[in-house]
Amino acid sequence: QVQLVESGGGLVQAGGSLRLSCAASGRTFSDYAMGWFRQPPGKGREFVAAISRNAITYYADSVKGRFTISRDNAKNTVWLQMNGLIPEDTAVYSCAAGPRAQNILSQYDYLGQGTQVTVSS
Repeated sequence: QVQLVESGGGLVQAGGSLRLSCAASGRTFSDYAMGWFRQPPGKGREFVAAISRNAITYYADSVKGRFTISRDNAKNTVWLQMNGLIPEDTAVYSCAAGPRAQNILSQYDYLGQGTQVTVSS
């Protein structure tokens, strides 16, 4: 089992920045690719970003150039740096762990509870 705990969400004005963290425990963190997904109000979950075991990164078109995913295997942590936030980024953000970095949530084995990000206009 892998436990994932997100933190760093909050309320920010449009144009601002937030840095989300996802702390993992339970198994060898470096064995897993990690992803970030978000669920806007009243909508389904959508892919945001992913990072492979060897730190290759992938992004949704909607966040490319604004968000950066990174990981530190020694700290069992993955981050999502979010810059240039817009109201459309408002969502619950969750991290996921799985065998491969990809944009399909069902292919991940573990999912955290999430942290709320609200961007005001």
